[in-house]
Amino acid sequence: MNLKTYHINTIGCQMNVYDSSKMAAMLTDMGYVPVPSEDTADLVIVNTCTIRAKAKQKATSFLGRLAAAKRRNPDMIIGVGGCVAQEEGRRLLGRFPQVDIVFGTHAVTRLPRLVKRVISDGERLVDVETTERIDETRRTIRSDMGTEHRGLTGACTDFVTIMRGCDNYCTYCVVPYVRGRETSRSPEDILTEIRGLVSAGVREITLLGQNVNSYGKKEGLCSFPELLSRVNDIEGLVRIRFTTSHPKDLSPELVDAFSRLEKLCDHFHLPVQSGSNRILKRMNRKYTRETYLEKLHWLRAACPDIAISTDLIVGFPGETGTDFHQTMALLEDVSFDSIFAFMYSDRPLAPARQFGDKIPDPEKNRRLNLLLSAQEEISRQKNAAMCGRTEAVLVEGQSQTRAGAMAADNQVQWTGRTSGNKVVHFVVDEACENGHAIQPGAMADVNITEGHAHSLRGIAGNVNQHGGCTYAA
Repeated sequence: MNLKTYHINTIGCQMNVYDSSKMAAMLTDMGYVPVPSEDTADLVIVNTCTIRAKAKQKATSFLGRLAAAKRRNPDMIIGVGGCVAQEEGRRLLGRFPQVDIVFGTHAVTRLPRLVKRVISDGERLVDVETTERIDETRRTIRSDMGTEHRGLTGACTDFVTIMRGCDNYCTYCVVPYVRGRETSRSPEDILTEIRGLVSAGVREITLLGQNVNSYGKKEGLCSFPELLSRVNDIEGLVRIRFTTSHPKDLSPELVDAFSRLEKLCDHFHLPVQSGSNRILKRMNRKYTRETYLEKLHWLRAACPDIAISTDLIVGFPGETGTDFHQTMALLEDVSFDSIFAFMYSDRPLAPARQFGDKIPDPEKNRRLNLLLSAQEEISRQKNAAMCGRTEAVLVEGQSQTRAGAMAADNQVQWTGRTSGNKVVHFVVDEACENGHAIQPGAMADVNITEGHAHSLRGIAGNVNQHGGCTYAA
């Protein structure tokens, strides 16, 4: 019997990764098996992102390349999901004759039904209805899909969406328009999903939402700090992460969780977007530079070793040289561990598209390069200062990078992350008695020997496959 095959190309954020894992589980339940290339697949899905122009361009470029594959294999089914599908809808069928299915952000659980209709009726379908409840998303997936699910996101780490949509309406952002208004899942469903993943071997969970700080408020559920406490109690789980948080909703109770919950990682991603109060107001961010800095002070008081990362947009409409220098000054004042920085681009549906005073692309590019260069030096200094420390690293697998100077030619190099979300490439000390037991999901005590702008290197003196390691003081 010839097995049907599928390939999923995921573009964009971690929520898309999560949605793609659900699609994979449902397709596997239908009898499809994954293949690494679209060229050999019977069914190809591209899960798209429209937050930035580059992400949308990647999706349309991929769809363009699929035209040739469809000519070679006319029976191939091509589906477009995610934010571009939600935004463009039926227009995608006109632009890309090779596409069979367009399904939006609320139609993920209806994908099997859509695929069956294409096979049986040969029709081209569009489903961008926003009728799916968030708690329906896992009920269509078999309880025994743990191995396939993990295969898409990593052997020992995984994502769990706790809420969808956004109610903040930042002027540069399309999320409320393509993912809908904010909706939270029930804590019971979240905890059940996490327990299932842990039983399948997952050791670290990242909780996902556009603004996790406001989890449960509209529905009268438990608060986000309370949810974290309940996740912290799950036996077998080693680490908890979450993203993303809106600064205006960061509460003292969430800050306190960093000193109270032993499994909560020492890392906080808190997008600031700009260091200029004038630009923050124009972005409709609902906080000031000063209140942002105050909340960072709370975090560092509660957890002195906490690593802080952020998002920054350069070249927002009307951003003057003074506004940009305020962002550069904020970078120095805060000393972020890492940043995600982007040039502003007009997005359909976003209010800022109508703003005047657009910044020319060459100037946006110049500002972005200045920002990234400054942050690279900050990151290099902060990582170099970690040399000599011992860090507990959750092993994710073998490293694909070149081994450092401390590695012999025949040594295997491993990779993982610290509690502060620093990437560590390391080898195992020859004197380590349990070094032979290392595999994804192990905890390794790694002595840091090198600090670079984007990663650390070190030597593991102890490896514990079944239990946690002692964290450095």
